[in-house]
Amino acid sequence: MDKSDVSTVNMRSFVRVAERGSLSAVARELGIGQSTVSRHLQELEDTIGVPLLSRTTRRVTLTDEGSRYYANCVQILRLIEQAGDEARGARGAASGTIRISCTAAFGILHITRLVFAFQDRYPDIAIDLNLTDERIDLVREGVDIALRLAPLTDSSLKLRSLGHSHRLLVASPDYLAKRGTPRAPQELIGHDGIRMTNVAGSELLVLMGPDGARHEVPFRSCFRTNHGLGIREAVLAGRGIGASHAWLVDDLIATGRLTVILPDHRLSSTPLNMLIVPERAGIARVRLLIDYLAEEIARLPGIRPEP
Repeated sequence: MDKSDVSTVNMRSFVRVAERGSLSAVARELGIGQSTVSRHLQELEDTIGVPLLSRTTRRVTLTDEGSRYYANCVQILRLIEQAGDEARGARGAASGTIRISCTAAFGILHITRLVFAFQDRYPDIAIDLNLTDERIDLVREGVDIALRLAPLTDSSLKLRSLGHSHRLLVASPDYLAKRGTPRAPQELIGHDGIRMTNVAGSELLVLMGPDGARHEVPFRSCFRTNHGLGIREAVLAGRGIGASHAWLVDDLIATGRLTVILPDHRLSSTPLNMLIVPERAGIARVRLLIDYLAEEIARLPGIRPEP
């Protein structure tokens, strides 16, 4: 084989093994046998003429030569994909797969619907949507963009602010009929609270009054959960008062199934950000989805510009 004759298939397998550190994981991801991935790597190393990977029983790591080659491969594969985008763009056909990671409740209630509308507009674009509240390594998992509700500081990724997600205190009419409706922050004391276990400080409610006064109220929990949809169901079932993102319960408020408590008081908001893998930001179909989601998410209930 000529030394300049490098297969892009072998190159892609090498890049994903370098990112995931596992031949078996890449084999499952690509839907091929582990022996095929191993052959791709061996052919590539034979063509290049230097070892690119160091293999142990537990882990595959890059050699010094492999690290330099990996960085170049990422750029080459990006240019190949961009060239294909430009060629297809000449006849107006955006296509390919976009991989998204999204906070689970937000994804289920809103992003899935937005993705369906996007695909109606661009039927040749496939979407792989991963719903998780866990922080994941986007590059390692092969994700193009991620939507996250939290302050983010990962400097290796592009960050696009989508605004802030505002929260409300809500309860069911049945619960309020039994326990009374709080008319002031201190009247929340003694009520049953529903709160998130994975949000630091959720045992203390901090509210800003209409006059700018700050109120701190202990929030006794009768039910705790690590998932926003669990909060939604518990409040709806009349188990207590919950501090919820507006987009999580807006439909229930609109139909009268939940009531907003202390509507003139404000809870702290949460940053909503889009993380973008830099090497994927220039791909035409990824750019289309980034711009589309940014525009549509800004219209969702409780999503407002940064304060």
